[in-house]
Amino acid sequence: MEAIHEKIRFIIEHFALNNNAFAKRIGVTSTTIDSITTGRLQPDGSRKRTKPGFDLLQSIINEFDINPNFLFGGSDQLLKGESQEVQTYAGVPQVVAVDQTGEENVVYVPIKARAGYLDGYGDAEYIETLPSFRMPHLTNGTYRCFEVQGNSMVRTFFDGDLVFGRYIEALSDIKDGRVYVIVSKNEGIVLKRVISRIEERGKLILKSDNKDGNYPTYTINAEDILEVWYVTMFASKQMPEPVDVYDRLHDLESKIILLEEALRRKN
Repeated sequence: MEAIHEKIRFIIEHFALNNNAFAKRIGVTSTTIDSITTGRLQPDGSRKRTKPGFDLLQSIINEFDINPNFLFGGSDQLLKGESQEVQTYAGVPQVVAVDQTGEENVVYVPIKARAGYLDGYGDAEYIETLPSFRMPHLTNGTYRCFEVQGNSMVRTFFDGDLVFGRYIEALSDIKDGRVYVIVSKNEGIVLKRVISRIEERGKLILKSDNKDGNYPTYTINAEDILEVWYVTMFASKQMPEPVDVYDRLHDLESKIILLEEALRRKN
């Protein structure tokens, strides 16, 4: 059974908060939460954690609608309103498109079709309305093509790029650090770099490659996930910058400067 400080840390991560924001929500100082989750550093290098009082735990339960048994009784059900029934992730897409010979086509989901896709991903008639095409070299699986929307993955993918994803048959097959298209009930269709905590927590951690600070990392529950597509190929109108050329030029300039300094000292 997890210790109470681990459960509180889990609640903070679940709602994608930091200690300061979490503390404000329940009306205490961030120092109080730090002392519970991290502990105060002792002279011998160890950390001494503060045990949360009943009033603080009650504030957490009321503010975030937490199931009290999650904190006190060892239940894995975090929220009061959560269903005890956990949806099982489907091992195959509900609908696939095939050509006249029975070979699978790649279904294309443009930005303008995203809203409809969330309602119709399991509807054969809807899938038939989407463009589809044959990609002979995309074999050994079912593939789907999604148009990238937004700038959260800039440096890797740009708005309007096309990513080709292979359907993931089991959530346990997700590999840390790879890029996936996640289709979910609450978040819709997102393109993210993923860290899997399915076995430990029943969650995925979704990260953006854009580091300008406007795209925070967040988590998604396994029961909310409808489809996962592993990005294996992409097409882009953006031409990559010749970074290697510039790096070599800077290196050459540095060597010339050092050589000139050495010659001046010699003379």
